[in-house]
Amino acid sequence: MTESWVNSAQRIGVDLHLELPATGGRRAALIAALRDAVVDGRLPPGTRLPPYRSLAADLGVARNTVADAYAELVAEGRLTARQGSGTRVADRAEPLRAAARTPKKSPPRARAPRHDLRQGAPDASAFPRAAWAASYRRALQSAPSEAFGPGDPAGRPELREALAEYLARARGVRTEPGRIVICSGFAHALRLLFGQGRAGGGVLRGPLAVEAYGLGFHRHLLATAGARTVPLPLDEGGALVDRLGRERAVLLTPAHQFPTGGPLHAERRATVVDWARARDGVVLEDDYDGEFRYDRKPVGAIQGLDPERVILIGSVSKSLSPALRLGWMVLPERYVDAVLAAKGEREAWASVPEQLALADFVVSGSYDRHVRRMRQRYRRRRDRLVEALAANAPHVRVTGVAAGLHAVLRLPPGTEASTVKAATWHGVALDGLGAFRHPETDMAARDGLVVGYATPPEHAYAAAVDALCAVLPPP
Repeated sequence: MTESWVNSAQRIGVDLHLELPATGGRRAALIAALRDAVVDGRLPPGTRLPPYRSLAADLGVARNTVADAYAELVAEGRLTARQGSGTRVADRAEPLRAAARTPKKSPPRARAPRHDLRQGAPDASAFPRAAWAASYRRALQSAPSEAFGPGDPAGRPELREALAEYLARARGVRTEPGRIVICSGFAHALRLLFGQGRAGGGVLRGPLAVEAYGLGFHRHLLATAGARTVPLPLDEGGALVDRLGRERAVLLTPAHQFPTGGPLHAERRATVVDWARARDGVVLEDDYDGEFRYDRKPVGAIQGLDPERVILIGSVSKSLSPALRLGWMVLPERYVDAVLAAKGEREAWASVPEQLALADFVVSGSYDRHVRRMRQRYRRRRDRLVEALAANAPHVRVTGVAAGLHAVLRLPPGTEASTVKAATWHGVALDGLGAFRHPETDMAARDGLVVGYATPPEHAYAAAVDALCAVLPPP
């Protein structure tokens, strides 16, 4: 808030919400409304009231009526009036009614963990504030006036064009701006594709094949939309897609299976595309961690194998921040109109200024530079975690670390629940592998921990790793 804006507001006074009855004396009604606002605390001490003329115009009353009401409340000691300072709420005007109310007891707040090693979030302290602010300023200055009108449900063309170029270059995606729809993230994309509730209305219908280990939140969202999920077992090469049955859609995390880790094997990528062609089905590709590979070049998106059989869904939740609420769907042509129809009213659209800023961020090269910088930082963190575990818990096998922002620690059978409980007791927040297991899968359960190494700020990471090692079970 700039100084000039503050000075202007002080000269003009605040906007007031005062409701006067339709009949009766205006002066008495205005005095009562102002008195109630002061006593209730809606007008705190020191608040400057609007000038007579402004408030009279807002309320449709005579200027003298406002002057008389102010004078009456000054006489009561609830307002003060000084030359050059205007009319203000008196410092001694305490909100009597508010103070007299019986305060409600706040619900007990859960104690925040000392060390947050939960998966799913980047290091919030690493958000590129200066570069993002520069993109935001450039985007607002160069945006056409029509950008601040109703707009296009598909999203701003600047962002869709920038994404089409970036995804082709970085992820091997084959598309054009007209097939990209901007959304608020992966969950929003699922809601658009499968509907908002059991009444239906989505573009796709269940049943839907999913990986046997995945986010329960996504399964719940799909169930709420009336889509039954059928679990596919996993091995080191990803989902066993040759076991796909009569489903006509499958949801995969092929770049880095969540949470067990590892890319989908090349032969299985071809197999699932062939399945979609034969079944007239579709592959939903969650481009999870596609930009964060450490041991070799990024694995290209399945979408590049057949753009008419794959819906690619991505977001900036991991690469930049989940607070931005920006994501995208790269759609086969036959789904574009249906998705836009499902998107509906403007309230479900992503913020236009943020879309414009992200477009500039990508086109200027700031996004690439940020991702490279964070890839190096997260790789160092991964290495420190692996080294610490090798030194302090060599019996714990670490998997899924070739990419992404988390590692899976394999535990001795029967120790997962007690280890998660011990971690919570010692202020370490993390997830057990069992929390991600599909309840209907016949795949054998695995004991393990899902440890996110991106969330802690840099200065707290070493202590978080030490605390983790301290709660691991003995061999």
